[in-house]
Amino acid sequence: MAFDNTVTIVGNVTRDPELRFTPSGAPVCNFGVAWNTKSKTGEESVSFFDVACWRDLAENVAESITKGMRVVIYGRLDQRSWESQEGERRSKVELVADEVAPSLRWATAEVTRTEFRGDGGSVAPTGGGGQTAPTHPTDEEPF
Repeated sequence: MAFDNTVTIVGNVTRDPELRFTPSGAPVCNFGVAWNTKSKTGEESVSFFDVACWRDLAENVAESITKGMRVVIYGRLDQRSWESQEGERRSKVELVADEVAPSLRWATAEVTRTEFRGDGGSVAPTGGGGQTAPTHPTDEEPF
């Protein structure tokens, strides 16, 4: 979790999350988010950001979030640089998410807790839906 460079964004998902896997098998999910702002003069502007999620969060986001949903994202900004095929230097700032949640301002959500696998991943619950008991001795209920 990032502590020194954190940002919280509330906005609308601009494209469905895309789940991929690194060569070592780590899940990574990418999607876009945007929000509108209005100046005092009534002029509107839109800000767009690319979001990256890793591991359990990536799998949960890919399964739960869709284009058009309003979400709350907590994470850190990360700048990447590379050289294009034409030899031009390029860079991009993206939001690396630590947390992603649906905004409940104009919507409702049903939460289903996933089970801990022990290898850093999680699996969907095996029945009944809703909250399940912790499956790992170090897991504790959050309240």
